[in-house]
Amino acid sequence: MKYLLDSNTLIEAKNRYYSMTVCPAYWLWLIQKNQSHDVASITSVSKELREGKDELAEWAIANPEIFLEVDDDETQINFGEVANLVFGKAATMKTGAVEEFLSGADPWLIAKAMTTKATVVTHEAFHADVKRKFLIPNICRHFGVSWINTFEMLDTLEARFVLPA
Repeated sequence: MKYLLDSNTLIEAKNRYYSMTVCPAYWLWLIQKNQSHDVASITSVSKELREGKDELAEWAIANPEIFLEVDDDETQINFGEVANLVFGKAATMKTGAVEEFLSGADPWLIAKAMTTKATVVTHEAFHADVKRKFLIPNICRHFGVSWINTFEMLDTLEARFVLPA
């Protein structure tokens, strides 16, 4: 897998620029790119999406193959490394930041990217001095995991959503 999608990329797409009714081609493209092993996400992201009880939740339920399991040994070990890093930084962060981060999909997404050598796709940006929450790019940088945003991924994979002439 080349790219692993964070929840925020799918939620933002649905809510803002690739509404499922306005641009259904984007959602079909994701399915096609999953079938060619270019794009995926993880089951923890699917769980977050399904909590929304909306058309994105329905899409996640209808397309379970897009969401990779995180129960393999290597991902579990990598999650432990991510958790150890986060616990080690707890004293410099806002109270509750560790628990908030570790209870969501983000550490699993990074762990799976470490396992698969994939690039994480997120709308979060690197911010070295952040103290309020753990950011995906900050953790990725520590482990040498690449990250980009949705639009960089679309450009790299040469996505084209063109109406027929």
